Amino acid sequence: QVQLVESGGGSAQAGGSLRLSCAASGRTFSGCVMAWFRQAPGKDREFVAAVTWSGGSGGRTHYADSVKGRFAISRNNARNTLSLQMNTVSPEDTAIYYCAASCDMPGSVYVQYIYNYWGQGTQVTVSS
Repeated sequence: QVQLVESGGGSAQAGGSLRLSCAASGRTFSGCVMAWFRQAPGKDREFVAAVTWSGGSGGRTHYADSVKGRFAISRNNARNTLSLQMNTVSPEDTAIYYCAASCDMPGSVYVQYIYNYWGQGTQVTVSS
């Protein structure tokens, strides 16, 4: 059974930092795109960041304009983990954050329908 389990959510003050983690299990994630999405209250779920597969722990990264320069996505293929370092957070970053994996699904990394595995989400709350 494939599982993606997020951790690290919580509360922060504006200007602070948080680090989210996602532990993946149940299949090999080599070749898969890994990503973070978020859903704020009353809004649709939106793309945050993605990292493609490479042989090592790197991969090409992609970011939403709203988080570019503040957030950093990374993956550890040996450990099957995904991380999101969130710096200089603002109240607009308050949302439930979801870890997602796209395995053998063609399409743009920015669109939700290519992601066939999802975590349950972790709450991030930023106060001003």
